[in-house]
Amino acid sequence: MIYTVTLNPAVDYYLSMDKFIEGELNSLKDAYTLPGGKGINVSKVLKNFGVESITLGFIGGFTGEYIRKNIEEYGIQQDFVKIKEDTRINIKMKTNEKESEISGKAPNISKEEYKIFLEKIKNIKSGDILVLSGSIPKSLPKDVYVEIIRELPSGVKVIVDTRGDSLKDVLKEGVFLVKPNNHELEEFFGEKYFTDEEIIEAGKKLMKLGSENVLISLGKDGSILITKNGVYRGNVPKGKLISSVGAGDSMVAGVLYGINRGEKIEDVYKYGIASGSSTAFSEGLTTFENMKKLLNEIEIKII
Repeated sequence: MIYTVTLNPAVDYYLSMDKFIEGELNSLKDAYTLPGGKGINVSKVLKNFGVESITLGFIGGFTGEYIRKNIEEYGIQQDFVKIKEDTRINIKMKTNEKESEISGKAPNISKEEYKIFLEKIKNIKSGDILVLSGSIPKSLPKDVYVEIIRELPSGVKVIVDTRGDSLKDVLKEGVFLVKPNNHELEEFFGEKYFTDEEIIEAGKKLMKLGSENVLISLGKDGSILITKNGVYRGNVPKGKLISSVGAGDSMVAGVLYGINRGEKIEDVYKYGIASGSSTAFSEGLTTFENMKKLLNEIEIKII
């Protein structure tokens, strides 16, 4: 079974307008809400691909109920811990010029609620896959991802999509895959990278720190996969960028789709590229059909 963890989910409120003028009354062209959270996005794309998963985390209040209902209607198994405070609301605003985001304030999670969550983690068995992604609420321990990993039996593949100290902590525990983007990589090491060689060298440092594989997304410039067997450079297929929201999560889901088929990490890379690109070219998360259409355009070179 694949488990996805979203410790800090949100109701994402999407706004679309021609132009935003600060201090003035602005009119919307369009607006809608969706359950937000990196792990939730991964589970949704997996469901679109016909792969089952169980999503874990914390939800509370009317916003949490909205998320729970949406996920259940999607047909995804969920085992969230219900908390007393409301799940946060994020604002994602798109104008003709740029995309902007406002991250909502995370709810407080009590020690008892956290204890219940750790008990659910104990249901994960050897051979399962666990995805840890996204931000950590301030009310939880800073090393919560480490505590989660230490509750796992041996033989669980852990995939991590987070940044900063959270990433540094989990690497010490040893994980199957981390998926930083180039900006997060620069932030992690406090350096600027201008060439593929510099990015690859930084990725190899992550391997030495404890990740078996490293997948680095580079936006419009493609991506790089580093494994024990070599370094692979992937392109971006042709298409019109509609929204980058969820593209990284879709890349993780694509990789999981291939792993679930029993394929090697080098062979599942193409599904990750196609999935991430398809979501970027879509309104919302990719479907299986749209992902599949892009597979023939994926070019992967061994460096």
